[in-house]
Amino acid sequence: MTTSQPGPADKPADGGDRLPQTLLLLGATGDLAERLLLPGLGRLVATGVQPNLMLLGSGMDDWDNERWRRRVSDAFGTADATGHRVQEMIRDTCYMKANVTREEDLRRLLANCHEQLVIFFALPPAITARAAEALTHIGLPPGTRLMLEKPFGTDADSARSLNDVLARLVPEEQIYRIDHFLGKSTVMNILGLRFANRIFEPMLSSAHVACVDIVFDETLGLAGRAGYYDGAGALMDMVQSHLLQVLSLITMDAPPTLAARDLRGRKAQVLRATRVWKNDPVTWSRRARYAAGQVSGRRLLGYADESGVDPTRGTETFAEVVLSVDTWRWAGVPFRLRTGKALAARRKEAVVTFKQPPRVPTGLIGYDQPDRLRIGFGPDRLGLDVNINGPGHPLELDQAHLVADFGPGELPPYGEVLRGALDGDPTLSVRGDTAVDCWRIVAPVLECWRAGAVPLQEYPAGCQGPDGSLLTPVPAESAES
Repeated sequence: MTTSQPGPADKPADGGDRLPQTLLLLGATGDLAERLLLPGLGRLVATGVQPNLMLLGSGMDDWDNERWRRRVSDAFGTADATGHRVQEMIRDTCYMKANVTREEDLRRLLANCHEQLVIFFALPPAITARAAEALTHIGLPPGTRLMLEKPFGTDADSARSLNDVLARLVPEEQIYRIDHFLGKSTVMNILGLRFANRIFEPMLSSAHVACVDIVFDETLGLAGRAGYYDGAGALMDMVQSHLLQVLSLITMDAPPTLAARDLRGRKAQVLRATRVWKNDPVTWSRRARYAAGQVSGRRLLGYADESGVDPTRGTETFAEVVLSVDTWRWAGVPFRLRTGKALAARRKEAVVTFKQPPRVPTGLIGYDQPDRLRIGFGPDRLGLDVNINGPGHPLELDQAHLVADFGPGELPPYGEVLRGALDGDPTLSVRGDTAVDCWRIVAPVLECWRAGAVPLQEYPAGCQGPDGSLLTPVPAESAES
């Protein structure tokens, strides 16, 4: 087996001369590649900062080069990716049918890759594990980098096992467990807000914060993803990966630098301290799935009636769990993580609700809403809800909503994570021990759900979600229309 050499783990790209690279995309004919990965790649190539990049697609489908190039061209078109470099990539890209769990097929793929190699596993977790195991019998060229899409494994044991297999292929700094939810602009917006503004950071602790909500509500239903989603569900698809990563950014202490080693170390610290609230997943978790209804005028079937769904699995499309972060800063503050499909409004935000003041002076009236700090993701937006003396009666308080937009990122999220791997910068990737810890956090919830200890509720598509909440909900008017 060929030993891979570490890449420049903490050295961001400077836009200088680059070695030729090959991006080998496994699972190239799948939904992920079409909707997200290829458009992100197109935007990245259009910027001109990734010259000398060859794209090789591979899948189980019996495609030829012409059909593959149409797929790439159409996907690039959805991202408005244009220019001569884009056209060169479309012209030169090739497709090879392969079963990536077979050594002989993998050898054939690797023989068609040149220079520095980046392999993207756009595959289900079980297939990724089998492909990685097969690669250990072949070996990889020096400097090869591996990109793995979530979910990373299906539980803590499988994630730990996959880590062990990958460690036999390349060093940890060459493994990119990606989370596109943490596209660089989102990460930097949170870090800049917290650590470059003295007005906010001292307030973000249990002394001043009553609770924190991290919410990802979608209007989309299953959207043809039964093959993946029905075996995962909302908790594994969103909470275990994306929302826990956002929680870590909101709760971590300031890193000395933004180098991958420092940033990922701080995230790992708080995730190690995270657990289900009061160690009681039955009381502090909820699950539900959508029934038939209407969303924005579109009629949706109930989830159980969607094509490809096995209704006996009891897969949830809505998940809510309350967690604690048992650090000096955050002990005693509940963190509510919530996600759902086919809901009335699209809402992606973290909301920090502050404690009420010890006492409002007698004579001031109208105070009934706490102050809130809102961090929006898509669009990236900062909001602050504060109580001020409004128009009319001079002693009556009204809540004012102050809003500022963050600067948009140069690239879409998948473009950012691709650039990180191509540049050898793992800042946006999830470290191996952290991937295991995320499974450890949700394991008690999954266990009690599978045992039927938490009932599977239903909600009609197009509503706000199942009735009630594990914590006092954020008012509905905060949701994006």
